[in-house]
Amino acid sequence: MYSNIYLRKGKDQSLRRFHPWVFSGAIAKHGGELKEGDIVRVIDCDGECLGVGHYQVGSIAVRMLSFRDIVIDEKFWFCRISAALELRRNQGVIREDNNMFRLVHGEGDQLPGLIVDIYANAAVMQAHSVGMHMQRQEIADTLRKLLPNLECIYYKSETTLPYKANLSEETGFLYGKPMDLVAIENGLQFQIDWLKGQKTGFFLDQRDNRALIEQYSKGKKVLNMFCYTGGFSVYALRGKAETVHSVDSSERAIDVTDANVALNFPDHSRHQSFATDAFKYLNEMDDSYDLIVLDPPAFAKHRDALHNALKGYTRLNTKAMQKIKPGGILFTFSCSQAVNKDQFRLAVFTAAAQSNRFVRILHQLHQPADHPINIYHPEGEYLKGLVLEIE
Repeated sequence: MYSNIYLRKGKDQSLRRFHPWVFSGAIAKHGGELKEGDIVRVIDCDGECLGVGHYQVGSIAVRMLSFRDIVIDEKFWFCRISAALELRRNQGVIREDNNMFRLVHGEGDQLPGLIVDIYANAAVMQAHSVGMHMQRQEIADTLRKLLPNLECIYYKSETTLPYKANLSEETGFLYGKPMDLVAIENGLQFQIDWLKGQKTGFFLDQRDNRALIEQYSKGKKVLNMFCYTGGFSVYALRGKAETVHSVDSSERAIDVTDANVALNFPDHSRHQSFATDAFKYLNEMDDSYDLIVLDPPAFAKHRDALHNALKGYTRLNTKAMQKIKPGGILFTFSCSQAVNKDQFRLAVFTAAAQSNRFVRILHQLHQPADHPINIYHPEGEYLKGLVLEIE
């Protein structure tokens, strides 16, 4: 049924260790004519089938869907996605006071190239591979079977599909129609800008870390840098922060932040927002903040940007450490997949040394359980964070 891809001798070891990618340099030859997005069987040099996956032109040539020789059909999608749903139920993330979560997290759910986020009665789907793009309707049909209360499924892959595939822009509804969307996270309400917002509309991966901010905020003057939709700000306000300032370079992000604050705190006199450059704000601000959150966008999306990214993290953290009040708390993050946790920690260590402050680590943070990491795919551990006390 499927075309074969044959590996070079000795290039099968990573697959035997269940790493879900086959790189182009490992391939000896193709059997038959291939198109991007095709499902292929991966064969070692002795003729043994090591599994099936989606073929794509580029450095990552195959993303493995299974390490067995199976058919990728309706039953496959139902089993994989229902297993992901059951995992989230077991995690306790699906509750009356929390109706937004990540349902499918790519390699972490053995569905490389696929992201599905749930916001109340809406699903937002992203494809990061041509294969998932080609099978988007089958996936949407499966979601409707497993989640009968879904009112719409929005496909948002215009920025995630490989540009070399030369696919037409694909954004729109696979099921349902536009609707005003307010979802609940840990009892707080948030407008979800799923049509024009970054990624799927909200950064679900910071849910647990936002809850931790709430614990530290009582009586504090809080600065939320790169606030985007104001998640950390809303939690800090519920945590009884004295004042909360939200900063983002995007006017649109500030508008959404202000709307989310007002949604939860109609009397929002403790909150103020600023649409300005982060470094400009850090340079010009005073030293009155007790708690600072640094959650910048990815500084390095590819390894060739790694050096500049690390310099950026060092510069950003140095500024914050120099300005924060003695005894202050700094929450600092990196969501750059190309930056591993040791590199990020070194950048923060360098910032501490340059700031000439005594710094100690209180928490080491990461992505929540509904963003699981395939132990054979360490690249999936993309979110790194530290909570620091600055003397």
